[in-house]
Amino acid sequence: MGVFSNVLRVFKIHDLRGRILFVLGVFLVFRIMANIPVPGIDALRLREFFEGNQIFGLLNLFTGGTMDSLSIVMLGLGPYITATIIMQLLTMIFPALNRLYKEEGEQGRQKFNQYGRMLTVPFAYVQGYGFLMLLTQQGVVASMGILHLLGALTVIAAGTMLLVWLGELISEKGIGNGVSLLIFAGIVAMVPQQITQFAFLWDPARLPIFILFFCMALAIIAGVVYVTQARRNIPVSYAKRVRGNKMFGGASTYLPLSVNPAGVIPIIFALALLTFPGMIASFFVAAPGILGQIALAAQSFFTNPWATGLMYFGLVIMFTFFYTAVTFDPKSISSNLQKMGGFIPGVRPGTPTTKFLSHILNRILVTGALFLATIAVMPSVIQGLTDVAAFEFLVGGTAVLIIVNVVLETLRQLRAQLQMREYDTF
Repeated sequence: MGVFSNVLRVFKIHDLRGRILFVLGVFLVFRIMANIPVPGIDALRLREFFEGNQIFGLLNLFTGGTMDSLSIVMLGLGPYITATIIMQLLTMIFPALNRLYKEEGEQGRQKFNQYGRMLTVPFAYVQGYGFLMLLTQQGVVASMGILHLLGALTVIAAGTMLLVWLGELISEKGIGNGVSLLIFAGIVAMVPQQITQFAFLWDPARLPIFILFFCMALAIIAGVVYVTQARRNIPVSYAKRVRGNKMFGGASTYLPLSVNPAGVIPIIFALALLTFPGMIASFFVAAPGILGQIALAAQSFFTNPWATGLMYFGLVIMFTFFYTAVTFDPKSISSNLQKMGGFIPGVRPGTPTTKFLSHILNRILVTGALFLATIAVMPSVIQGLTDVAAFEFLVGGTAVLIIVNVVLETLRQLRAQLQMREYDTF
């Protein structure tokens, strides 16, 4: 009852209602663009290609089916995510970029994000070219002339930048994180297609297999929700301070550390990085001599399900630690606690608190990273056990993880907006 009453309250407030309708309008524009195809496609061969390739199938899931229809937004937000990865990696190499990202406040972060958007354009051209060449070799797309290819790549790059712009508009004028919401919208948009596919596959003789499949799907959903909500609470106490005739502090609270602090970002990073070498290799497959042989071997390696599965598992673990190291700074938290008169009972302020937080965080990250990596490879495991190809958004724990994270974060922001307005009226 509380959830429905909150929904009614949201739609009664003019500003919040406008924000939600704006987000829904952007979703509608996104779905219209997702159904405008690039000309010259063999739709049947394209569908077979995505069904037979796990990594590209997952990418298609993230983009909401824009890749298997080869739409003008076929790359989705992939180039932007790749550019973001590169920019965050560069912060570890160039101190000036690191200062811009972490120390120069909101203005520095806006400039950093602008560099990321500029880097997205060349990545969109490169990834679009590699993907089109790969599909041309598979006989899915007819061979293109230079002008036709350049025009198609320009349209594809423009579609990606338009999605980036729409994502930023959602973050600015809507509710929640725009990029995450667009990925969420793409996944949810595939639900009718998945239901239709399941209806065609229905066979009463396979009922036990379907029951096993849905039991596994429910277990995955329950596990994702449980781990997403899991916290490691670190007790924090504040010293009493006297100012004039009043006493402040003396309270005790908790510093919550999430078991999965990186969310779904490591999975998205790993997917973007895993597809990049195969696309680069496709540029040189037709090259004569040893270069063509190396490119052919690399392309064969990156389309092998076992090789890509193991690399995917390892990359997710690596990016979980990397992304948390970039976004979570124990030294900064320790310094802020000390400035506010807070301390962890039994741990001295300063360097010992930093070491204690780092130790706890590293222990949590082992669990979080293994959880994310297992979720990432779960679709192929489940489909191998049950031989059910439909409902990837259920067994694909990655999709469930995105849906759960986006829904919970959006609900938090809506609740915060409602509480803020209650304070104003009070």
